[in-house]
Parts: sequence; structure tokens; C-alpha cells
Amino acid sequence: MGNGIAHTFAQYGFNVSLVDVNDNALEKALATISTNLDKQIKKGTIDEGAKTNTLNNIKTYTDLNTGAANADLVVEAATENKEIKLNLFKQLSTICKPGTILASNTSSISITEIASATQHPENVIGMHFMNPVPLMKLVEVIKGKATADSVTQTIMLLSKQLDKIPVEVNDAPGFVANRILMPMINEAIYTLYENVSGVEGIDTVMKLGMAHPMGPLQLADFIGLDVCLSILNVLYIGFNDEKYAPCPLLVTMVNEGSLGAKSGNGFYKYTPGSKDLVVADRFKF
Repeated sequence: MGNGIAHTFAQYGFNVSLVDVNDNALEKALATISTNLDKQIKKGTIDEGAKTNTLNNIKTYTDLNTGAANADLVVEAATENKEIKLNLFKQLSTICKPGTILASNTSSISITEIASATQHPENVIGMHFMNPVPLMKLVEVIKGKATADSVTQTIMLLSKQLDKIPVEVNDAPGFVANRILMPMINEAIYTLYENVSGVEGIDTVMKLGMAHPMGPLQLADFIGLDVCLSILNVLYIGFNDEKYAPCPLLVTMVNEGSLGAKSGNGFYKYTPGSKDLVVADRFKF
């Protein structure tokens, strides 16, 4: 998500500081951005000059102090772990200028709680992009209890400058997108777990019957099964409602390291360089 967010801001003329913990991650991010820009060139949506300008707008840093000190806006895209995010926002609150807007790309964690770790909670907001960021139009703009109206208005306008469609929502577990999406994915996993149908059958029903571009099990693989589990746990704990309890099959797969596309194996198996959709061996009947 981080490289997609950096790509999008840089493509629309913003100077971007891309910060990660090591140089290898940053090199990989820049390579991914370059590849995705080439895809845009191939589709005719940008030209070579736009690619060059986009890459020139991005500078990389492994030191958070150096990368964030002069920022007017920080968009955090760390892993979906509450303690990591709280610690990061606490650091940013001391590193950044007092008026800097601190936005989180979290898909489920409370913006109000994240803001509580900072010195200026009125400047903290959720800016939840969809993946892949350069292509997907939606941005969920999440107001914490302390978020200033002026900050919300700034992020709404900024999202439009990125050619996105922002939707303002209030802070609640999962917000709108994942409060609706994750129970559907969880129910699809339960449907597989209870042997109602196979992986392909479940995804085909949802694609052909509900006009979804991607079946829920394939989508779970794309998101990352560990991320799905994390979001479901936030919903389960936040609402204290059994309907959000993660399916045991999902828990088992994550514990085994079957995390979806990023690990090469989930409900489908993924071979580098291949676009074929092949059901994972454990789910073949």
C-alpha cells in the first residue's frame, strides 16, 4: 500500500518522502512503482515524461526523523498492528511540525485511539486508500472524535486533487468498507470450511451471481489472510459480537503461514510470472 500511495501523490505533482526501515524495502518499492508506471504507459494513460517526473518526485529515507521532519502531511501505511501504529504516531507527533496532518491508511483500527498517542489529536485523520492505489477511486476519510473540521476538509479536497472520490465516515471498528467486506469474506471461508462448495464454486457464484469482479476467497488472498484476520479481530473485539468471530480455517491458515498471494499460497497457489488462477492443493477435491 505504501508504494501505491507514494506513486499516486508523486504522479499528481507532490514531493514525496518514502520512508521504510531498510534500503532493500525501498529499492523494491521503487521497482514496483516503476513497473506500475510502465503499465500505465502501455495503457496510454501516461507518457514517458510523466513516469520520469513521478519518479523524480520521490525521495527515499530509512530515517523517520529526516524523512518526516518537514512534511505537511504524513500518510502512515505500516502493517495492521495497533501497537506499531500507536508507537509510530507518538514518534511522528514529536518529529513533525505542529500543524502537520497525520493520516493513517489503517483499514480498521480506531482513529480516535491512534490520535490519543499524539500531541495534537485534532490533526489526526484516517485516509484509507483501496488497493491497488493508483487504480482504485475510493478514499475513506475517517474522522476521529478530536479531528478538526478543517483537517477533514483539507483531506477531502486533497483526495479530489489525486483524482479520487473521498467519502467521509465516522470512526467505528472497520469503518464502512471493512465492516461490510470482512464479514462477507469470513462467511465465504465458513462456506468452504463447512464443505458447502469448493473454492472455485464459491468465487464463481459471487462473480457471476453478484457481479463481483473478484470472488471473496481470491480477494482475501489478494488482501492477505493475515490482514483479514487482523481486521476481523478488531471487529470482533470492538463490537463484542460473535458474528465477527474469525472462521477457524482462516486462523489455521494464518498460523501455518498460508497468507495468500504474498506468501505464494492461500485459497489459491501463486507462481511467479504466471497469471493462472490455480486452487491450492489442500482445497482440491
